[in-house]
Amino acid sequence: MPGMERSSSAAVGTAAPAGTSDQLRSEPLSADPAPAQPGETGGPGAALPGAAHAWAALGGDGALLERITCTPRATLLSRLPVRELARASVAVCSLAAAELSSVRSDGAASGPVNGTRTGTRTVIGTRAVPSVDVDDGAVATAFTSERHLRIDGREPVRFAPLSRFWRTAEGWLRTHANYPHHRARLLAALGIDGEDGDDAALVETVAAELARRDAAEVEETVYAAGGLAVAVRTPQEWAAHPQGAQAGRRPLLTTARMDQAFPRKLPEPAGHGPLHGVRVLDLTRVLAGPVATRTLALFGADVLRIDAPHLPEDADTHAATAAGKRSALLDLSSRAGQADFEELLSAADVVVTGYRPGALDRYGLAPESLADRRPGVVVGQISAWGAYDPWHRRRGFDSLVQAASGIAHTERQQDEAGEERPGALPAQALDHGTGYLLAAAVMRALTEQRCGRSGARLVQLALAQTADWLVSGLTSQGTAGSRPEGLPATGAAAPGPAGPADPASWLAETDSPLGRLRYVLPPVGYEGAPADWSRPPGVPGADPAAWW
Repeated sequence: MPGMERSSSAAVGTAAPAGTSDQLRSEPLSADPAPAQPGETGGPGAALPGAAHAWAALGGDGALLERITCTPRATLLSRLPVRELARASVAVCSLAAAELSSVRSDGAASGPVNGTRTGTRTVIGTRAVPSVDVDDGAVATAFTSERHLRIDGREPVRFAPLSRFWRTAEGWLRTHANYPHHRARLLAALGIDGEDGDDAALVETVAAELARRDAAEVEETVYAAGGLAVAVRTPQEWAAHPQGAQAGRRPLLTTARMDQAFPRKLPEPAGHGPLHGVRVLDLTRVLAGPVATRTLALFGADVLRIDAPHLPEDADTHAATAAGKRSALLDLSSRAGQADFEELLSAADVVVTGYRPGALDRYGLAPESLADRRPGVVVGQISAWGAYDPWHRRRGFDSLVQAASGIAHTERQQDEAGEERPGALPAQALDHGTGYLLAAAVMRALTEQRCGRSGARLVQLALAQTADWLVSGLTSQGTAGSRPEGLPATGAAAPGPAGPADPASWLAETDSPLGRLRYVLPPVGYEGAPADWSRPPGVPGADPAAWW
């Protein structure tokens, strides 16, 4: 960012942290692979099956996996393979950007380039694609970026007092009440007056009420009131649940072509990143969607975030996820707001939404409607539970999906009294991982369009499907958990092949309209890619609803 001061001289994705270069060892993911082990497929990417699986789900050419190297570290310690999920999602996102960079640098703004078609995949040629190096330290720091953010030295509040686990008469419950309207609905569903008391004082009142009720019953009662509460389930219980069974049967992500229109002609990238000239309408909220669009902004896209005037984003979350973007307010329920949006859509290349499936359809934001009015558009959809019954209309967040899907049960810990309590992943890995996968899917769609496969695209991802990949898919692909044998649940440090990671190596500071920011540098990149965003976060809603 302009005026940015790095906490170290490390180059994101390519260089080692200062002072440790003699200890680091970049390992090709596919060089001279060992014989395939159970769960591995052999060939490029077999040493990192998570990346190979995700790249295949994105429709990428498997030969390009040889462009990836990795600096492994003992990070994101967990019973589940969180480090491997994080590493794989960042790796394929970086590779998708490198691939698109190669396509754009060939000078074809809207037509076919010097790639060849193999089945349904476009082969660019590995020599033309820049190399990608993924450092587990950079990845882990980015996946915990909310903890490292400082605004004028202040540490943001990550979870409100009423966003937590609760013991009920039958099972555990997880609630989410960070937003005022969600807090109000939770308390109303429980019959508790929250007008006069602060949240810290209300904790005891809510705990007493929930202690006499059943977790499954409260889940339904709070949902009916528009609030957020989920019963903690085991992996087996979630697999037997209709929503869990649906998630388990579906792929990591889905893509579909909606028309045969040619993409809009783009200006030459001229060193400004592979997404230079690409216009992205960002209608997303916490956290996966903003991570995806922030990544698109890093690689040069003009990202314009749109929020409703009556539903502003949390200021700290905005500071954490709005780098490189502009932010405008539009009332899509008004004629003036609809007219402004139609003008924006007419020149957009990508639309990304992060609301419940169908929630924005009444504003003309259903994927098919967008493609009808803007032929050739790429539509990215991200949701908590997926665009399928029975929970597709339900709100959700990373912490709630962890609770429902069996992750919280798997990561359970003992409290001081020796009693087991639900646990959590060492990062909001479902949000961050799904966000990088969505950015990768959008870039792969743009690559396909510019390699002769014209047509509007729809890419859909869900936190629940990413959770299924973490709990079942990554393990079945030969990936073990990130916690060394015998490591206690508290997460004691363990040495890695390249030594422990110091987060300071991937932190930077800059002045911004929001104050002095300390933030995490992007973990995604490739040889020659932008190492930081072009601008810091601005004031929410302060920009005009217009393209540059």
